[in-house]
Amino acid sequence: MSSIELIVGLGNPGPKYEATRHNAGFWFVEALARARGQTFKLENKYHAELARVESGAGSLWLLKPNTYMNRSGQAVMALAGFYKIPLSGILVVHDELDIPPGTVRLKQGGGAGGHNGLRDIIAQGGGNDFWRLRIGIGHPGHASEVTDFVLGKAPAAERHLIEDVIASSLQYLPAMLDGQWQKVMNHLHSIKPASKPLQE
Repeated sequence: MSSIELIVGLGNPGPKYEATRHNAGFWFVEALARARGQTFKLENKYHAELARVESGAGSLWLLKPNTYMNRSGQAVMALAGFYKIPLSGILVVHDELDIPPGTVRLKQGGGAGGHNGLRDIIAQGGGNDFWRLRIGIGHPGHASEVTDFVLGKAPAAERHLIEDVIASSLQYLPAMLDGQWQKVMNHLHSIKPASKPLQE
């Protein structure tokens, strides 16, 4: 049986932020919901939009916090606390500055790495024993430019690379849910960004 009961996509709510790099986690759970024929519904008591999808091992919650990024833990722990989901049963999908677009990394535990969403989940949850799927967005080159970069829209070529790696990651979701973490890491970590993104 799967140990993952909740997949959290990190992002900021509202049309203003919809296409920004910081919302790559939202893009992942939205793609998963679409693939399973489900839609998100706002649930105020969990401070989030939720969807429920079937997996090979049962049902999964998909969650998009309706708080802003630095309050993500409020939504995550409201749902996890109510359904008694341990941190180890949560997969958090988020944008990652330290790897380029078109790459992805999977790991369990670790620090926040400067990511405000992760920082709040760790603070609210009292631990860091959750899984993270880190979707590369690249780095602007200087720390002073990070805020504008993550809250900016990715050019079409970058957006294509990010969406492509999201699609690749979704192919390995059944193996993740089956607990084949090392196998998935081996595959996902070998993905190289396409040299020439497909034209739309």
